[in-house]
Amino acid sequence: MRQVILLMTILITFISCNKDDNSTTIADKPSEQKTVNLTIDGNTRNFIVYLPTGYNNAGKMPMIFAIHGGSGTPEGMINIANFKTIADRDKVVLVYPAGIQNNWNDGRPTTPNQLGINDVSFFNQMCDYMIANNSVDGTKIYATGISNGGFMSSRLGCELSNRIAAIAVDAATIEATTIATSCNPGRPVPAIYIHGTTDPLVPFTGGQMTAGGTAGGTVLSHFQAIDKWVTINGCNSTPTVTDLPDIANDGTTIKQRVYSGGTNGSEVVSYVILNGGHTWPQGYQYLNEAIIGKTSQDMNACEVIWTFFKRFKRQ
Repeated sequence: MRQVILLMTILITFISCNKDDNSTTIADKPSEQKTVNLTIDGNTRNFIVYLPTGYNNAGKMPMIFAIHGGSGTPEGMINIANFKTIADRDKVVLVYPAGIQNNWNDGRPTTPNQLGINDVSFFNQMCDYMIANNSVDGTKIYATGISNGGFMSSRLGCELSNRIAAIAVDAATIEATTIATSCNPGRPVPAIYIHGTTDPLVPFTGGQMTAGGTAGGTVLSHFQAIDKWVTINGCNSTPTVTDLPDIANDGTTIKQRVYSGGTNGSEVVSYVILNGGHTWPQGYQYLNEAIIGKTSQDMNACEVIWTFFKRFKRQ
């Protein structure tokens, strides 16, 4: 009898230890942020990776590239467009990459463009790295950015549609002379374009860029960019138009146009911000309003973009 009791005690202890071990194994890990360095075409490139809380138990996760503007940094982009709350809530991997000399080769005569930097290859190799080293779903990789980063997102939609499932472009359109004219992705790319009508750096009506540095270049207007993607994606040319609630009374209002019915369910959405500047809606006012214009508080761009992205995966 004493032996039976002893055996039962040992068994209970063993089971209890196993329970403790299992609970340790399955516990959600805290979020993790790290900088990764890669050598691409002989250049040392780097990007910040944010892994959300519980990433160890989340399975294959979607991933968002959040791309800084000209003269910006990954850290600055985190401040302007902080997707971390969304990442933790919905288990999304974030990648904030750094451009050569803080700029991107988006097709305009930026410094990386003049140096012949292949930024499309950089993004392709970041995809390879993230899929190989993290639990990333390769069919759910998205790109968004502001200004120079927005133009770069457009270029990725045009030239890296084998990796990028959808794009969201803020305070930018598409470079007109080389990128837009050759844009012919191999699959539909759902797209959002957000643009302020009084953007002092990237003209809402398109044409030659003359303000905001020396990059210059010729760019499509907001609606030319919309029409480009509506055609590529085979969407209905007549949109559903909605005036978003003026919740902030900040001197801006937003009109949404949804072009639906595209190939494989793709969609294009225009957000025109009346009196909006070169800014990220509800994002950080990174320069004085006199320089970059108003930041609309009438919508949360990060939430709007993620709500759009998560509806699509690369077919």
